Amino acid sequence: MGRAGCTQRVASARKQSPHMADARDKAIFWAYRAGSSAANSVPPRIGEPVARGIGRMLSYAMPTRRRMSARHLQRASGGALRGMALERSVSEAFDSYARYWLEMFRLPNAVKSDLEHHFTIDGYEHVEAALAKGNGAIIALPHLGGWEFAGAWMSLVKQQRLLVVVEALDPPELFEWFVELRNAMGMEVVAAGDDTAARCLQALRDNRLVCLLSDRDLSGDGIEVEFFGERTTLPAGPAMLAIRANSQILAVAVYFAKGREHTATVRPALDLRREGKLRADMARVTQDLAREFEILIRAAPQQWHLMQPNWPSDQELPVRATPWNAP
Repeated sequence: MGRAGCTQRVASARKQSPHMADARDKAIFWAYRAGSSAANSVPPRIGEPVARGIGRMLSYAMPTRRRMSARHLQRASGGALRGMALERSVSEAFDSYARYWLEMFRLPNAVKSDLEHHFTIDGYEHVEAALAKGNGAIIALPHLGGWEFAGAWMSLVKQQRLLVVVEALDPPELFEWFVELRNAMGMEVVAAGDDTAARCLQALRDNRLVCLLSDRDLSGDGIEVEFFGERTTLPAGPAMLAIRANSQILAVAVYFAKGREHTATVRPALDLRREGKLRADMARVTQDLAREFEILIRAAPQQWHLMQPNWPSDQELPVRATPWNAP
């Protein structure tokens, strides 16, 4: 579903000369275009193992990100993953992320019958119940599995009008290309900015679905919660928007299954009853969302594509932005 609300920004290396920075931006843009062309020119029986191989190679070529992924998987497993089991799970996380990219490149060319055949969902009645109330719904997701596939399914099969919020990135040409890819899947894409809240609120008032990836606080001004046993912050947007629009928040996860299959889980709507001041209610709702994410992530932690610092203690292990971070 796009890295809605929480897509990482690819930081341009502006320490080099403008000419070098421009050359780097063009190289990044054409690298993604080449990856897309390759993904759409080879059959699945070839593309899928190649993608896994690339993911495995990058996992060892990027040791800092591999270590960060290991930290998060240990959190998600309550410390149960250790030693070789942890190493295997981290490798599987990179494999899963490679599959995400392969599908992302292919989805604009997907047909409705393929989406229907390879997708099952548990709890879709919660989406229908939310829309029946007439105030839209916020689909809040962690960076887990194949959320883009579910977005395409929602748009093309269920004919839902999705609004997807993504973080802007450099170079602008790459951002616009990603917007075109998601538009081709039937999604309306909004870059995070000053008018994002207003556009999301209008979409909810129009009884639409607003999709937000919400397990990472990119702005740094989110709401403090306990998440996998440690204090951190999560974005305030889902709670703020839902309360203001009298809408609902549905925690959703999409999982890769064997072959080309996908499964999704929609959790029941969060309790948005007003109990006190707005900030206090937002804090309560965001903590509830964190607990829902814990349930969803624990079901398949090796599909959690979180390879960046997400807790204060993670800052002791610096991570440099790379093109692999694009949305």
